[in-house]
Amino acid sequence: MLTSTQARQWLDRWDRQQEFYLADREERFTVIGDVVAAAANRPDPVVVDLGAGPGSLSVRLLHRLPDAEVIAVDADPMLLGLARAAYGSTRGLRIVEHDLRDAAWVPALGRPDGVEGVDAIVSTTALHWLTEPELGALYRACAGLLRPGGVLVDGDNLRESADRPRLDALTKHVRDARIERTAGRDREDWSAWWEAVAQAPELAELTDARGARPIDHTVPQEPTLDDHVRLLREAGFAEAGTVWQCGDDRVLVGVR
Repeated sequence: MLTSTQARQWLDRWDRQQEFYLADREERFTVIGDVVAAAANRPDPVVVDLGAGPGSLSVRLLHRLPDAEVIAVDADPMLLGLARAAYGSTRGLRIVEHDLRDAAWVPALGRPDGVEGVDAIVSTTALHWLTEPELGALYRACAGLLRPGGVLVDGDNLRESADRPRLDALTKHVRDARIERTAGRDREDWSAWWEAVAQAPELAELTDARGARPIDHTVPQEPTLDDHVRLLREAGFAEAGTVWQCGDDRVLVGVR
């Protein structure tokens, strides 16, 4: 039986291994919170967290905005199981297991027909798993969910365009050099974390569930920043662009 204490210990390790790749991860979270708070302009916004994983961004938003309603959506039973065990009693948090590549994720949110649209849709280090057609469909669905003036806020590593390979390489170097200066390379990485998870007896049930529902993360060519902006505009967003950046680590915002 996975306890809340055990889940939080695993999620502390998750945070540390994520920082192996994202030196400014906490700043990215803070910026996303800044955008949500300013755009919603109310103490109790409704926020949907896409590809929420173990709820890292969701719980930080609720710490920032304790009266908010945050709906965390993801397809990974391991990460969601850790989130439920660690944060299941958190006021304002609701966890939904669904694949964002399936259009049924929208009704799975359980938002009644006719209610006012959501204030913000957020994501961090997740949407790069989608192909361009899948991303376009997702953005159209998001445009339909958001109220006028609502925002989509995506934190991710995005290369700017397909025709500037040398600048993209230098931008990635800037990001990697910052990680080297601030975090070093001696901490647990993604692969090591998942290897440890597979050996943990308290996670055996979640490991089996994940193995029974494998998630294909193969994307032959990840959409660029230019692709994201174009797809947002095509989906009906009035404005789209970067509000924060360090190397290729960006917070991209679309305003409905």
